[in-house]
Amino acid sequence: MEFALSSEQAELAATVRTLLERRSDPAAVRTASESEAGYDESLWRTLCDQVGVAALAVPEEHDGIGAGFFETAVVLEELGRALTPAPLLATTRAIEALLAGADDATRARLLPRLAAGEVGTVVGVGGLGAIAGDLALDADRASVVLAVRGGDLVELHDSHVDVVATMDQTLRIGRVEARSAVVVGDGVAAAHRLDLVTSAAVAALAVGLCERGLRMSVEHTSNRVQFGRPIGSFQALKHRMADMLARTEMARSASWAASYALGDPTALPDSDATEFAVRSAAAYAIEAAEHVAAETVQLHGGIAITWEHDAHLVLKRAHALGQLFGAPHVHRAALALP
Repeated sequence: MEFALSSEQAELAATVRTLLERRSDPAAVRTASESEAGYDESLWRTLCDQVGVAALAVPEEHDGIGAGFFETAVVLEELGRALTPAPLLATTRAIEALLAGADDATRARLLPRLAAGEVGTVVGVGGLGAIAGDLALDADRASVVLAVRGGDLVELHDSHVDVVATMDQTLRIGRVEARSAVVVGDGVAAAHRLDLVTSAAVAALAVGLCERGLRMSVEHTSNRVQFGRPIGSFQALKHRMADMLARTEMARSASWAASYALGDPTALPDSDATEFAVRSAAAYAIEAAEHVAAETVQLHGGIAITWEHDAHLVLKRAHALGQLFGAPHVHRAALALP
């Protein structure tokens, strides 16, 4: 069996990658993350208007593309590779919560807005990690804010958001204080779907990060000359980069399998096989990202610890992905629980 991207999915990845290479180089990433919005609003608009990244998982009847979560994961992998600050993860969580738990009227009202590029987020739900309680990704710039209260999916209105400090400046987290909430659907179904989709999305971001760290290391060791030859020609370094490549490719396979297993976003994925695929992918991909990030710093030597070099951005993102929605050991423990 051949498990690979279709021609359409490969074209989607190539289109996003080309755009990010032009508009989200390292200098642009730093500028965007330090801006008032925390991301490049013009780039986000281009991704939504010309590529349709926010509309991929939205059904056609709600002005979406109707492709599904797998295509969204393809885009997330490219965003992870470029370290691009973008609200796609937060918006995808809002879309998936609406698809899984919201009533028909709420879907018809909110999904077209999210598909068009409005930022959405879900407060404190999904995954097994630190985003809990009143915290949410991209909360300060979201026009659609959802939460699970008891067994209900609710839409929050007139919310006050305080941005909290993060080690990874390319990610934005806010503390939400809601003044009013309206019940819009089934919170149990939404929470279950969010748990799995969020973990698979983080795995996709981690795979992209692995690719970024690996390519940076190969390029540096090919150009850095010591003792009259590129340091990448030394066997000890070759073995380390070969291990980085193997971990990256295995993480990618696990990530694709998890995204594919999630299937129809309107169905409640409760099979043991889906749970195993998603938890395994999250655990392996996050560990791979942490390993590749550490090796990236080591293989770049002294320049990697300077603020001017991008290695610290890779290291911070790897650490953040391991804390946001569940560390690897937490995902493994979830599989062991009855």
